[in-house]
Amino acid sequence: MSMSSNQDWLARSQAAVWHPCTQMQHHVQTASPGHLPLIPIASGKGAWLYDFDGKRYLDGISSWWTNLFGHANPRINAALKDQLETLEHVMLAGFTHQPVVELSERLSALTGGALGHAFYASDGASATEIALKMSFHYWRNVGRPGKARFLCLQGSYHGETVGALAVTDVAIFKDAYAPLVRAATVLPSPDFRLAETGESPADVARRAAAALEAHLEKHGEHIAALIVEPLVQGATGMAMYDPEYLRLARQLCDRYEVHLICDEIAVGCGRTGTFFAHEQAEIRPDLMCLSKGISGGYLPLSIVLCSDTIYEAFLDDSVARAFLHSHSYTGNPLACRAALATLDIFESDNVLTANRLKSARISTVLAPLAEHPKVRHLRQRGMIAAFDVATDDPHFSRKFYRAALEREALIRPIGNTVYLMPPYIISDEEIAHLASAVTDALEEALK
Repeated sequence: MSMSSNQDWLARSQAAVWHPCTQMQHHVQTASPGHLPLIPIASGKGAWLYDFDGKRYLDGISSWWTNLFGHANPRINAALKDQLETLEHVMLAGFTHQPVVELSERLSALTGGALGHAFYASDGASATEIALKMSFHYWRNVGRPGKARFLCLQGSYHGETVGALAVTDVAIFKDAYAPLVRAATVLPSPDFRLAETGESPADVARRAAAALEAHLEKHGEHIAALIVEPLVQGATGMAMYDPEYLRLARQLCDRYEVHLICDEIAVGCGRTGTFFAHEQAEIRPDLMCLSKGISGGYLPLSIVLCSDTIYEAFLDDSVARAFLHSHSYTGNPLACRAALATLDIFESDNVLTANRLKSARISTVLAPLAEHPKVRHLRQRGMIAAFDVATDDPHFSRKFYRAALEREALIRPIGNTVYLMPPYIISDEEIAHLASAVTDALEEALK
C-alpha cells in the first residue's frame, strides 16, 4: 500500500479533480463555518472506510445509497474475479452474454413476470431518461403522439441530466438549467409531513391522489406518464408517504391510460423493507428504474424494466419505430455479474427478514431523539431513518457532517434533514455507534 498521507492526496485531488454535487470553494476555505472537508479514502472493509492516515469512518449512508453488503464483500469480489477471466465487455448491440441474460431473467421474475424486458445503462439519470423516452415513443408508435407530457411530484428527484431534470423538482439542481429543460407538471406530494390537523398519512396520500385525479380529468389525453419515487422521496429530504398513494395512482393511471414509472433507483433492493418499494402497495408499474444498490455498490449499472405491452409496441420492420437509445457500456458483463452476486446474497442470507430486525434496532436507538427540542418528524421506512432539524443556520448540514466525521461516522445531511441509510451488513454495535455519532454531532452542530 502507498505510504502517502491524506495531505498528499488532498493536494493532488484539489489540483486535478472536480467533485460532484459540491461547491469546490468549500473544500479550500478551512476556516469558514461552511467548510466541507475532503477525505481521501485508502480502503474499505465491511461498513467502514479508512483514510491514508489510518482514521476510519462508519459508512452511515452507504456511499450515496449504493452499498448494500459492505465494502470489499468477499462474495461479490469472487464473482467479479471469475468474470474477469471470462469476459470483461462486449457491446450489447448485436451481441448478448450470460450475465445480462441471467440478470434480466431474474429481475423479471422478481416482478412476477409483469415487467418482462430489461434495458441497460450506467447511472440513475440515464435510467430516468430511458423510461421517459420509452413512454413518449410508445404513445407515438401506437398512434397517439398527443400523449407527450409528464407528471412528477413536488420535491421529486430523478437525476440531473437535462431530460431527468424535467421531472425533478429540487430547485438547487434545476434552476440554473431551466432554459434547457422541457418542464413537467408538478403535482402535490403525499409527504406525510404535510398533514393538516387531524390527518393521517393515508389521508395526506388520498388528498395528493385527488389532485392527481383532478389533473388527469382535465389533461389525461395529453399525459404520457407519471413518475414517482415509491414511498420515499430521497433528495428532497427523505419525504416518506403512505402506500395508499401508489394504489390510487395505479388506478388513476389505468383509468386515464397513463404510464406509471416507478423510480426505484434509491428505494429499491430492500431499502424500504420489501425488495421493490412499490410492492408495499401491491401494484406493479409499467416502467421501473433501478440503479445504485443493484450492483451492490460496486459498478455503475442502471436498468429500466418495462411491460411486454410497451416492448411489443417497438417491434416493427421500420428502424424508426425501434428504441435507438444506446450507451457504449450497456449491459456490461462485470456490472451484471456484480448484480447477480448481489441477488445471490439476498437469496442465500434471507436479507429482507434480517433487515427487519436491523430496522427495529435502528428505530430503538434513535427513539430518544424524538424528545430533542430541535428535532421534528423522526421517521423511518425499512432501512431508511430520518429527522428534520429546526434551525436557521445555513451552515448546519456542513457543521453536522464535520462533527460526525470527527466521531468516525459518514453522515451527510440533506439541508436540515439528517438521515441514515447504512449497509445491510451493519452490526448492532455499529448501529449503536451511528446513533451516538448522530446525537453528539447534532449537539455540536447546533452550538
